[in-house]
Amino acid sequence: MSHVVTSGSFLTLHYRLAGPAGDIINTFADKPATLSLGTGELSPAMEQRLMGLEEGTHATFELPAGEAFGDRNPEMQQWVAKKLLAQMGDPDEKYAVGDVVQFPTPDGTGSYAGAVIESSETAVRFDFNHPLAGQPVTFEVKLIGVL
Repeated sequence: MSHVVTSGSFLTLHYRLAGPAGDIINTFADKPATLSLGTGELSPAMEQRLMGLEEGTHATFELPAGEAFGDRNPEMQQWVAKKLLAQMGDPDEKYAVGDVVQFPTPDGTGSYAGAVIESSETAVRFDFNHPLAGQPVTFEVKLIGVL
């Protein structure tokens, strides 16, 4: 019996996510990723593409702009005081435009990333949108194992 992907499947796979500027994630050169469907590790649009695929499948999907990670949300761009950044991390850190900084979630159990888009004397402006939000995405996957 061949194993096919269903909701709740546990997958071992290689995957690559790329936007117009190139790869964001690519596990093909490294060890494969393991993840469970339905836990939010992949966006719903990407999980949808995996449903029904058989173990061993190697496929590439083109997702239109905004489908994989939603549209860019201007409210996800926020100024953060340098005082606060110093408390959270290294007080001497210089935040350059394009740097990606990890922030702890309010409950402390995870983290989310913000990219520096501008900086002033007292604060740094971060974009907390996913780097591929509002962009077309290439999603390549090779299913190694499906449980």
